[in-house]
Amino acid sequence: MRLAVIGTGYVGLVAGAGFADFGNDVICVDLDAPRIERLLQGEIPIHEPGLAELVRTNLDAGRLNFTTNTAEAVRGADVVILAVGTPQSEHDGAADLRFIDAAARDVAKALTGYAVIVTKSTVPVGTADRIHKIVAAETTHEFSVASNPEFLKEGDAINDFMKPDRVVLGVADERAGQTLRALYSPFVRTNDRVMVMDVRSAELTKYASNAMLAVRISFMNELALLAEVVGADIERVRKAVGADPRIGPKFLFPGPGFGGSCFPKDIRALAHTARGVGMTLEVVEASERANGRQKHVLGTRVREHFGGSLAGKRIAIWGLAFKPETDDIREAPALTLLEDLRAAGATVVGYDPAAMPNIKAQVGDAIELAPTMYAAVEGAHALVLVTEWKQFRGADMKKVKDLLVEPVVFDGRNVYDPEQMKQVGLRYHAIGRAASR
Repeated sequence: MRLAVIGTGYVGLVAGAGFADFGNDVICVDLDAPRIERLLQGEIPIHEPGLAELVRTNLDAGRLNFTTNTAEAVRGADVVILAVGTPQSEHDGAADLRFIDAAARDVAKALTGYAVIVTKSTVPVGTADRIHKIVAAETTHEFSVASNPEFLKEGDAINDFMKPDRVVLGVADERAGQTLRALYSPFVRTNDRVMVMDVRSAELTKYASNAMLAVRISFMNELALLAEVVGADIERVRKAVGADPRIGPKFLFPGPGFGGSCFPKDIRALAHTARGVGMTLEVVEASERANGRQKHVLGTRVREHFGGSLAGKRIAIWGLAFKPETDDIREAPALTLLEDLRAAGATVVGYDPAAMPNIKAQVGDAIELAPTMYAAVEGAHALVLVTEWKQFRGADMKKVKDLLVEPVVFDGRNVYDPEQMKQVGLRYHAIGRAASR
Protein backbone atom coordinates (compact mmCIF):
# COMPACT_ATOMS: atom_id res chain seq x y z
CA MET A 1 0.00 0.00 0.00
CA ARG A 2 0.94 3.63 -0.36
CA LEU A 3 0.87 5.47 2.96
CA ALA A 4 1.26 9.09 3.99
CA VAL A 5 2.14 9.80 7.62
CA ILE A 6 1.51 13.35 8.76
CA GLY A 7 3.89 14.17 11.62
CA THR A 8 7.36 12.82 12.39
CA GLY A 9 7.17 12.83 16.16
CA TYR A 10 7.36 9.69 18.26
CA VAL A 11 4.23 8.02 16.90
CA GLY A 12 4.72 9.10 13.30
CA LEU A 13 8.32 7.92 13.07
CA VAL A 14 7.66 4.53 14.63
CA ALA A 15 4.53 3.96 12.52
CA GLY A 16 6.14 5.18 9.31
CA ALA A 17 9.26 3.06 9.69
CA GLY A 18 7.27 0.07 10.93
CA PHE A 19 4.80 0.06 8.04
CA ALA A 20 7.65 0.53 5.56
CA ASP A 21 9.43 -2.48 7.02
CA PHE A 22 6.43 -4.60 6.05
CA GLY A 23 6.79 -3.59 2.41
CA ASN A 24 4.57 -0.53 2.19
CA ASP A 25 5.55 2.66 0.35
CA VAL A 26 5.59 5.31 3.07
CA ILE A 27 6.18 9.05 2.94
CA CYS A 28 6.33 10.95 6.24
CA VAL A 29 5.54 14.67 6.28
CA ASP A 30 6.64 17.39 8.66
CA LEU A 31 6.69 21.17 8.27
CA ASP A 32 9.98 21.36 10.19
CA ALA A 33 12.47 21.48 7.28
CA PRO A 34 15.66 20.97 9.36
CA ARG A 35 14.06 17.94 11.01
CA ILE A 36 13.19 16.46 7.63
CA GLU A 37 16.72 17.08 6.38
CA ARG A 38 18.14 15.22 9.38
CA LEU A 39 15.74 12.32 8.84
CA LEU A 40 16.71 12.07 5.17
CA GLN A 41 20.28 11.60 6.39
CA GLY A 42 19.12 8.86 8.73
CA GLU A 43 19.50 10.98 11.87
CA ILE A 44 16.80 10.34 14.47
CA PRO A 45 15.75 13.26 16.70
CA ILE A 46 14.47 11.05 19.53
CA HIS A 47 15.99 8.27 21.62
CA GLU A 48 14.20 4.99 20.98
CA PRO A 49 16.09 1.67 20.86
CA GLY A 50 16.13 0.19 17.35
CA LEU A 51 14.40 3.10 15.64
CA ALA A 52 17.47 4.59 13.95
CA GLU A 53 18.38 1.26 12.40
CA LEU A 54 14.80 0.68 11.24
CA VAL A 55 14.60 4.11 9.60
CA ARG A 56 17.97 3.77 7.85
CA THR A 57 17.17 0.28 6.56
CA ASN A 58 13.92 1.38 4.97
CA LEU A 59 15.37 4.63 3.66
CA ASP A 60 18.11 2.67 1.92
CA ALA A 61 15.53 0.22 0.53
CA GLY A 62 13.48 3.08 -0.91
CA ARG A 63 10.34 2.14 1.01
CA LEU A 64 10.51 5.16 3.35
CA ASN A 65 10.90 8.81 2.51
CA PHE A 66 10.50 12.19 4.19
CA THR A 67 9.21 15.49 2.87
CA THR A 68 7.81 18.87 3.89
CA ASN A 69 5.32 18.73 1.01
CA THR A 70 1.94 17.35 2.12
CA ALA A 71 0.60 17.19 -1.44
CA GLU A 72 3.56 15.05 -2.50
CA ALA A 73 2.95 12.59 0.31
CA VAL A 74 -0.83 12.38 0.01
CA ARG A 75 -0.97 12.06 -3.79
CA GLY A 76 -2.20 8.57 -4.57
CA ALA A 77 -2.12 7.41 -0.95
CA ASP A 78 -4.41 4.59 0.10
CA VAL A 79 -4.11 5.49 3.78
CA VAL A 80 -3.25 8.84 5.36
CA ILE A 81 -2.18 8.62 9.01
CA LEU A 82 -2.55 11.69 11.21
CA ALA A 83 0.18 11.52 13.86
CA VAL A 84 0.55 15.16 14.85
CA GLY A 85 0.69 16.38 18.41
CA THR A 86 -2.37 16.93 20.59
CA PRO A 87 -0.87 18.88 23.49
CA GLN A 88 -2.78 19.71 26.60
CA SER A 89 -4.63 23.02 26.60
CA GLU A 90 -3.11 25.42 29.12
CA HIS A 91 -6.38 26.47 30.74
CA ASP A 92 -8.69 23.45 31.09
CA GLY A 93 -6.79 20.21 30.48
CA ALA A 94 -8.51 19.52 27.16
CA ALA A 95 -6.60 18.18 24.17
CA ASP A 96 -5.56 20.99 21.84
CA LEU A 97 -6.73 19.94 18.37
CA ARG A 98 -5.34 22.83 16.35
CA PHE A 99 -2.64 20.70 14.76
CA ILE A 100 -5.08 17.89 13.93
CA ASP A 101 -7.46 20.40 12.33
CA ALA A 102 -4.67 21.95 10.25
CA ALA A 103 -3.37 18.55 9.16
CA ALA A 104 -6.86 17.40 8.15
CA ARG A 105 -7.36 20.56 6.09
CA ASP A 106 -4.02 20.14 4.33
CA VAL A 107 -4.73 16.49 3.60
CA ALA A 108 -8.17 17.28 2.22
CA LYS A 109 -6.71 19.77 -0.24
CA ALA A 110 -4.10 17.23 -1.35
CA LEU A 111 -6.39 14.22 -1.94
CA THR A 112 -6.35 12.85 -5.48
CA GLY A 113 -8.76 9.99 -4.90
CA TYR A 114 -10.25 7.74 -2.22
CA ALA A 115 -8.20 7.37 0.95
CA VAL A 116 -8.76 6.30 4.52
CA ILE A 117 -7.75 9.13 6.86
CA VAL A 118 -6.68 7.57 10.13
CA THR A 119 -6.08 9.26 13.46
CA LYS A 120 -3.17 7.72 15.36
CA SER A 121 -2.80 10.79 17.52
CA THR A 122 -4.53 10.52 20.88
CA VAL A 123 -7.75 12.46 20.39
CA PRO A 124 -11.00 12.99 22.33
CA VAL A 125 -14.17 11.10 21.48
CA GLY A 126 -15.85 12.77 18.52
CA THR A 127 -12.66 13.95 16.80
CA ALA A 128 -13.26 11.72 13.76
CA ASP A 129 -16.59 13.46 13.20
CA ARG A 130 -14.79 16.79 13.46
CA ILE A 131 -12.18 15.68 10.91
CA HIS A 132 -14.87 14.42 8.55
CA LYS A 133 -16.51 17.86 8.47
CA ILE A 134 -13.18 19.60 7.84
CA VAL A 135 -12.22 17.27 5.00
CA ALA A 136 -15.68 17.28 3.42
CA ALA A 137 -15.59 21.06 3.23
CA GLU A 138 -12.32 20.99 1.26
CA THR A 139 -12.62 18.10 -1.22
CA THR A 140 -15.03 16.35 -3.59
CA HIS A 141 -13.08 13.09 -3.45
CA GLU A 142 -14.44 10.11 -1.57
CA PHE A 143 -12.80 9.37 1.76
CA SER A 144 -13.31 7.63 5.08
CA VAL A 145 -12.19 8.71 8.54
CA ALA A 146 -11.08 6.02 10.98
CA SER A 147 -9.41 5.71 14.37
CA ASN A 148 -6.39 3.50 15.02
CA PRO A 149 -5.01 4.45 18.44
CA GLU A 150 -1.42 3.51 19.24
CA PHE A 151 -0.37 1.60 22.34
CA LEU A 152 3.39 2.06 22.20
CA LYS A 153 5.62 2.02 25.27
CA GLU A 154 8.51 4.43 25.02
CA GLY A 155 11.69 2.38 25.22
CA ASP A 156 10.05 -0.68 23.62
CA ALA A 157 8.04 0.92 20.83
CA ILE A 158 9.47 -1.07 17.93
CA ASN A 159 8.58 -4.38 19.55
CA ASP A 160 5.12 -3.08 20.45
CA PHE A 161 4.50 -1.93 16.90
CA MET A 162 5.80 -5.05 15.17
CA LYS A 163 4.14 -7.48 17.59
CA PRO A 164 1.01 -5.68 18.82
CA ASP A 165 -1.00 -7.25 21.63
CA ARG A 166 -4.07 -5.80 19.92
CA VAL A 167 -4.88 -3.61 16.93
CA VAL A 168 -7.90 -1.38 17.52
CA LEU A 169 -9.67 -0.17 14.38
CA GLY A 170 -12.55 2.25 14.66
CA VAL A 171 -14.31 2.45 11.31
CA ALA A 172 -17.53 3.94 9.99
CA ASP A 173 -17.87 1.90 6.80
CA GLU A 174 -16.92 -1.48 5.34
CA ARG A 175 -14.46 -0.09 2.79
CA ALA A 176 -12.34 1.54 5.49
CA GLY A 177 -12.45 -1.64 7.56
CA GLN A 178 -11.26 -3.79 4.67
CA THR A 179 -8.46 -1.36 3.82
CA LEU A 180 -7.11 -1.21 7.36
CA ARG A 181 -7.47 -4.95 7.92
CA ALA A 182 -5.38 -5.51 4.79
CA LEU A 183 -2.77 -3.03 6.05
CA TYR A 184 -2.43 -4.88 9.35
CA SER A 185 -2.76 -8.44 8.06
CA PRO A 186 1.05 -9.04 7.98
CA PHE A 187 1.27 -8.03 11.65
CA VAL A 188 -1.27 -10.59 12.88
CA ARG A 189 -0.73 -13.68 10.70
CA THR A 190 -0.27 -16.11 13.59
CA ASN A 191 -2.95 -14.64 15.84
CA ASP A 192 -5.64 -12.25 14.63
CA ARG A 193 -5.63 -9.57 17.31
CA VAL A 194 -7.51 -6.99 15.23
CA MET A 195 -10.51 -5.50 17.03
CA VAL A 196 -12.91 -3.68 14.73
CA MET A 197 -15.41 -1.36 16.36
CA ASP A 198 -17.17 1.95 15.86
CA VAL A 199 -14.99 5.04 15.73
CA ARG A 200 -16.06 6.58 19.03
CA SER A 201 -15.37 3.36 20.92
CA ALA A 202 -11.88 3.24 19.44
CA GLU A 203 -11.23 6.85 20.41
CA LEU A 204 -12.33 6.16 23.98
CA THR A 205 -10.28 2.94 24.19
CA LYS A 206 -6.97 4.80 24.08
CA TYR A 207 -7.91 7.11 26.95
CA ALA A 208 -9.45 4.26 28.91
CA SER A 209 -6.29 2.15 28.63
CA ASN A 210 -3.97 4.91 29.81
CA ALA A 211 -6.33 5.93 32.60
CA MET A 212 -6.56 2.36 33.87
CA LEU A 213 -2.77 2.07 34.03
CA ALA A 214 -2.43 5.47 35.69
CA VAL A 215 -4.98 4.46 38.33
CA ARG A 216 -3.06 1.25 39.08
CA ILE A 217 0.17 3.18 39.57
CA SER A 218 -1.40 5.81 41.81
CA PHE A 219 -3.17 3.14 43.84
CA MET A 220 0.07 1.27 44.47
CA ASN A 221 1.85 4.49 45.36
CA GLU A 222 -0.77 5.26 47.99
CA LEU A 223 -0.57 1.70 49.32
CA ALA A 224 3.20 2.06 49.57
CA LEU A 225 2.84 5.10 51.78
CA LEU A 226 0.33 3.22 53.93
CA ALA A 227 2.70 0.23 54.15
CA GLU A 228 5.39 2.44 55.64
CA VAL A 229 3.06 3.75 58.33
CA VAL A 230 1.67 0.35 59.36
CA GLY A 231 5.01 -1.49 59.14
CA ALA A 232 4.36 -3.58 56.03
CA ASP A 233 6.68 -4.18 53.04
CA ILE A 234 5.07 -3.00 49.81
CA GLU A 235 7.33 -5.25 47.72
CA ARG A 236 5.91 -8.35 49.38
CA VAL A 237 2.39 -6.95 49.10
CA ARG A 238 2.93 -6.13 45.41
CA LYS A 239 4.08 -9.62 44.53
CA ALA A 240 1.22 -11.28 46.39
CA VAL A 241 -1.40 -8.98 44.86
CA GLY A 242 0.06 -9.40 41.37
CA ALA A 243 -0.10 -13.19 41.69
CA ASP A 244 -3.88 -12.93 41.53
CA PRO A 245 -4.70 -13.69 37.85
CA ARG A 246 -7.59 -11.25 38.02
CA ILE A 247 -5.09 -8.45 38.73
CA GLY A 248 -1.71 -9.46 37.28
CA PRO A 249 1.76 -8.11 38.13
CA LYS A 250 2.19 -5.29 35.62
CA PHE A 251 2.09 -1.61 36.58
CA LEU A 252 2.07 -2.44 40.30
CA PHE A 253 5.51 -1.00 41.05
CA PRO A 254 5.49 1.91 43.50
CA GLY A 255 7.68 4.88 42.70
CA PRO A 256 7.99 8.66 42.57
CA GLY A 257 4.92 9.16 40.37
CA PHE A 258 4.28 8.80 36.66
CA GLY A 259 5.20 11.26 33.94
CA GLY A 260 5.76 11.25 30.20
CA SER A 261 3.80 12.40 27.19
CA CYS A 262 0.73 10.19 27.69
CA PHE A 263 -0.54 9.41 31.16
CA PRO A 264 -0.69 12.92 32.67
CA LYS A 265 -2.10 14.52 29.53
CA ASP A 266 -4.54 11.75 28.74
CA ILE A 267 -6.15 11.45 32.16
CA ARG A 268 -6.72 15.20 32.19
CA ALA A 269 -8.23 15.08 28.72
CA LEU A 270 -10.47 12.17 29.71
CA ALA A 271 -11.64 14.00 32.82
CA HIS A 272 -12.33 17.07 30.69
CA THR A 273 -14.38 15.00 28.25
CA ALA A 274 -16.47 13.66 31.12
CA ARG A 275 -17.04 17.11 32.57
CA GLY A 276 -18.14 18.28 29.13
CA VAL A 277 -21.07 15.86 29.26
CA GLY A 278 -21.93 16.59 32.89
CA MET A 279 -20.02 13.74 34.53
CA THR A 280 -17.14 13.54 36.99
CA LEU A 281 -14.73 10.62 36.75
CA GLU A 282 -13.92 10.47 40.45
CA VAL A 283 -11.35 7.67 40.22
CA VAL A 284 -9.49 9.23 37.30
CA GLU A 285 -9.32 12.65 38.93
CA ALA A 286 -8.20 11.09 42.23
CA SER A 287 -5.36 9.29 40.44
CA GLU A 288 -4.06 12.62 39.14
CA ARG A 289 -4.19 14.20 42.60
CA ALA A 290 -2.41 11.20 44.10
CA ASN A 291 0.25 11.37 41.43
CA GLY A 292 0.81 15.06 42.07
CA ARG A 293 1.42 14.32 45.75
CA GLN A 294 3.67 11.36 44.99
CA LYS A 295 6.04 13.45 42.92
CA HIS A 296 6.97 15.40 46.08
CA VAL A 297 7.65 12.33 48.26
CA LEU A 298 11.35 12.00 47.45
CA GLY A 299 12.08 15.70 47.89
CA THR A 300 10.26 15.74 51.22
CA ARG A 301 12.21 12.75 52.49
CA VAL A 302 15.56 14.17 51.52
CA ARG A 303 14.70 17.46 53.21
CA GLU A 304 13.44 15.75 56.38
CA HIS A 305 16.54 13.56 56.57
CA PHE A 306 18.71 16.66 56.74
CA GLY A 307 16.56 18.44 59.30
CA GLY A 308 14.38 20.54 57.01
CA SER A 309 17.04 22.57 55.18
CA LEU A 310 19.37 21.54 52.39
CA ALA A 311 21.49 24.68 52.45
CA GLY A 312 25.07 23.73 51.70
CA LYS A 313 24.08 20.20 50.65
CA ARG A 314 24.90 18.63 47.30
CA ILE A 315 22.37 16.05 46.17
CA ALA A 316 22.95 13.61 43.30
CA ILE A 317 20.14 12.33 41.08
CA TRP A 318 20.41 9.18 39.01
CA GLY A 319 17.85 9.17 36.20
CA LEU A 320 16.25 12.27 34.67
CA ALA A 321 14.01 10.82 31.94
CA PHE A 322 10.50 9.86 32.99
CA LYS A 323 11.33 6.18 32.36
CA PRO A 324 14.32 4.11 31.16
CA GLU A 325 15.30 3.76 27.49
CA THR A 326 14.02 7.19 26.48
CA ASP A 327 15.23 10.79 26.52
CA ASP A 328 11.69 12.06 27.18
CA ILE A 329 11.52 14.36 30.22
CA ARG A 330 7.94 15.56 29.83
CA GLU A 331 6.43 15.74 33.33
CA ALA A 332 9.29 13.58 34.61
CA PRO A 333 9.35 13.06 38.41
CA ALA A 334 12.99 14.19 38.38
CA LEU A 335 11.88 17.70 37.40
CA THR A 336 9.65 17.98 40.48
CA LEU A 337 12.44 16.60 42.66
CA LEU A 338 14.87 19.15 41.22
CA GLU A 339 12.50 22.01 42.06
CA ASP A 340 11.93 20.71 45.60
CA LEU A 341 15.63 20.23 46.32
CA ARG A 342 16.59 23.65 45.00
CA ALA A 343 13.76 25.28 46.95
CA ALA A 344 15.24 23.76 50.11
CA GLY A 345 18.67 25.22 49.29
CA ALA A 346 20.45 22.25 47.71
CA THR A 347 22.88 22.16 44.85
CA VAL A 348 21.80 19.38 42.51
CA VAL A 349 23.93 17.25 40.19
CA GLY A 350 22.39 14.69 37.86
CA TYR A 351 23.22 11.93 35.45
CA ASP A 352 21.09 10.17 32.83
CA PRO A 353 22.26 8.00 29.92
CA ALA A 354 20.01 9.75 27.36
CA ALA A 355 18.05 12.70 28.74
CA MET A 356 20.76 15.18 29.74
CA PRO A 357 20.59 17.28 26.54
CA ASN A 358 16.85 17.72 27.03
CA ILE A 359 17.30 18.56 30.71
CA LYS A 360 19.97 21.12 29.85
CA ALA A 361 17.69 22.70 27.25
CA GLN A 362 14.79 22.94 29.71
CA VAL A 363 16.36 23.91 33.05
CA GLY A 364 19.78 25.27 32.07
CA ASP A 365 22.08 25.86 35.01
CA ALA A 366 19.51 24.78 37.58
CA ILE A 367 21.28 21.43 37.63
CA GLU A 368 24.87 20.32 37.13
CA LEU A 369 25.23 17.43 34.72
CA ALA A 370 27.89 14.83 35.39
CA PRO A 371 29.72 12.83 32.69
CA THR A 372 29.23 9.51 34.50
CA MET A 373 26.97 8.06 37.15
CA TYR A 374 29.82 7.88 39.67
CA ALA A 375 30.98 11.41 38.91
CA ALA A 376 27.51 12.59 39.91
CA VAL A 377 27.84 10.90 43.30
CA GLU A 378 31.33 12.13 44.11
CA GLY A 379 31.16 14.75 46.88
CA ALA A 380 27.36 14.54 47.21
CA HIS A 381 25.64 14.36 50.57
CA ALA A 382 23.00 11.93 49.27
CA LEU A 383 22.05 9.94 46.18
CA VAL A 384 18.48 9.80 44.90
CA LEU A 385 17.60 7.18 42.28
CA VAL A 386 14.61 8.35 40.22
CA THR A 387 14.72 6.39 36.94
CA GLU A 388 15.68 2.71 36.95
CA TRP A 389 18.09 2.49 34.04
CA LYS A 390 19.76 -0.94 33.89
CA GLN A 391 23.22 0.42 34.63
CA PHE A 392 21.97 1.78 37.96
CA ARG A 393 20.66 -1.64 38.97
CA GLY A 394 24.14 -3.13 38.83
CA ALA A 395 25.95 -0.19 40.38
CA ASP A 396 28.88 -0.76 42.73
CA MET A 397 27.25 0.46 45.93
CA LYS A 398 30.48 0.10 47.91
CA LYS A 399 32.01 2.60 45.50
CA VAL A 400 28.95 4.82 45.89
CA LYS A 401 29.36 4.79 49.67
CA ASP A 402 33.02 5.78 49.38
CA LEU A 403 32.20 8.66 47.01
CA LEU A 404 29.36 10.10 49.09
CA VAL A 405 30.01 12.68 51.84
CA GLU A 406 27.23 11.01 53.84
CA PRO A 407 26.28 7.37 53.26
CA VAL A 408 22.60 7.79 52.41
CA VAL A 409 20.60 6.61 49.39
CA PHE A 410 16.98 7.35 48.52
CA ASP A 411 15.69 4.72 46.13
CA GLY A 412 12.61 5.94 44.31
CA ARG A 413 12.16 2.65 42.42
CA ASN A 414 12.95 0.00 45.07
CA VAL A 415 15.79 -1.27 42.90
CA TYR A 416 18.17 -2.31 45.67
CA ASP A 417 18.00 -4.93 48.37
CA PRO A 418 17.72 -3.30 51.82
CA GLU A 419 19.84 -5.94 53.53
CA GLN A 420 22.66 -5.61 51.00
CA MET A 421 22.58 -1.84 51.35
CA LYS A 422 22.86 -2.22 55.10
CA GLN A 423 25.83 -4.54 54.71
CA VAL A 424 27.58 -1.99 52.52
CA GLY A 425 27.03 0.60 55.23
CA LEU A 426 24.48 2.79 53.46
CA ARG A 427 21.43 4.29 55.10
CA TYR A 428 18.71 3.24 52.71
CA HIS A 429 15.29 4.81 52.11
CA ALA A 430 12.91 3.13 49.66
CA ILE A 431 9.23 3.55 48.79
CA GLY A 432 6.92 1.52 51.00
CA ARG A 433 9.69 -0.21 52.96
CA ALA A 434 11.11 0.47 56.39
CA ALA A 435 14.19 2.71 56.23
CA SER A 436 17.49 1.17 57.34
CA ARG A 437 19.45 2.97 60.04
